[in-house]
Amino acid sequence: MSHAPTPQSLISPAIAWSDPARADQFASWLADATAQHGLQPDSLRLASADASFRRYFRIDAQDGSRIIMDAPPDKENSAPFVKVAALMHAAGVHAPQVLAWDEPLGFMLLTDLGAQTMMQVINRDEPQANLPLYLQAVDALIAWQLSSKPGVLPPYDDALLRRELALFPDWYITRHKGVVIDEAMRQTLDKTFDQIIGNNLSWPSVFVHRDFMPRNLMAGNTGTGTLGVLDFQDAVYGPITYDIASLMRDAFLSWDEDFCLDVTIRYWEKARKAGLPVGDDLGEFYRGVEWMGLQRHLKVAGIFARLTLRDGKPQYLADTPRFIAYIRTTCARYRELKPLLRLVEKVEGIEVPNVFGFGRQ
Repeated sequence: MSHAPTPQSLISPAIAWSDPARADQFASWLADATAQHGLQPDSLRLASADASFRRYFRIDAQDGSRIIMDAPPDKENSAPFVKVAALMHAAGVHAPQVLAWDEPLGFMLLTDLGAQTMMQVINRDEPQANLPLYLQAVDALIAWQLSSKPGVLPPYDDALLRRELALFPDWYITRHKGVVIDEAMRQTLDKTFDQIIGNNLSWPSVFVHRDFMPRNLMAGNTGTGTLGVLDFQDAVYGPITYDIASLMRDAFLSWDEDFCLDVTIRYWEKARKAGLPVGDDLGEFYRGVEWMGLQRHLKVAGIFARLTLRDGKPQYLADTPRFIAYIRTTCARYRELKPLLRLVEKVEGIEVPNVFGFGRQ
């Protein structure tokens, strides 16, 4: 006498589940999705995990592969992902299509944009060899920004910018570095943060991806000659300087300034021609990008410290020297940011020669 397979038996043993109840829920969902979408359960394998509680699996279907998102609803709200995916498709951006979504359980079936990220195919030794990839990213970014409308996505406003900047003193300086913030340091942080926020909010608002960088851009199997875009669920409506700063001042990859400037100029020229509000002064725009990048790097340093100390993911802190270098380089370029530069150098224990001369602050 034969027996039909139980839902649990459909799950690959290569996929680990810490909660048996959730494993059963997934198995039942997968059985239904298999019947509706022609999936091949025995091909299920882990695709990736990110800094959140989300996991991604890859599974084969009759006409190619699909992606399954596992996002526990008590830890992750997937509604923004679904909303922004639809906005991206409406903008003509190559983003995953949602094929099925069980909102109460937090399981989602998506189209697969390929297995290779832009980061994986980049030539780190020859920056200019990557220019075609970066120009594809620029084209995708401009298409996204051109579709912008107010009142659709959450505002990237003063309150959100302040919450982000607070991560640096709260998690990086105090908890990670173990430095007690005295009154003078607090005044420096407060004054500088006001200046950074004021500068960033002076730029017009568009749709902002918020993590527009090579790790979240897919280079493989798009079939369209364009990059695929992922990890967009935190999108907001905010400064137009943000996403190009994110692209060229990457959390995981550094380029010489010549290459960063080259791509940024090409973006500015294309954006200006397309009618986006990037201004008529390239110098002012580049300054805005640098100040927006500074905001991002202060935030990310705090986030990576929090991932290590709170979430047990220490691998992210390996890139901390990159952020500190970004922060110091930008602060050294602008007179208003010199107090923050001295504070960061003090926290890092960096000895700066006390050389007197014209132009020294």
